[in-house]
Amino acid sequence: MEDVLIPAIAITTLFLGLPWLIFHYITRWKSAATLTSEDENLLDELHELARRLDDRLCTVERIMTAENPNWRQIACDPASIGIEDRDREPVRRISK
Repeated sequence: MEDVLIPAIAITTLFLGLPWLIFHYITRWKSAATLTSEDENLLDELHELARRLDDRLCTVERIMTAENPNWRQIACDPASIGIEDRDREPVRRISK
């Protein structure tokens, strides 16, 4: 009886337990890799905050340029530094 029990446990573990364990963690890994709606909302808020801070910085630079035109060689121009147009379409959501 004992001669059959150990190989049966080994075969069951090999063909049932191990694949179940692998697929369980693959499923967990895939579900953790996606963004939640909370994460998307946070990214949207951070993007809006960064855009507002950039606008404020440009305003300060325009004021400084108006007071002293030679304070800096390059003016704050979003197009010249690679920032997209402010009147563009809203931020696209990341699809799940």
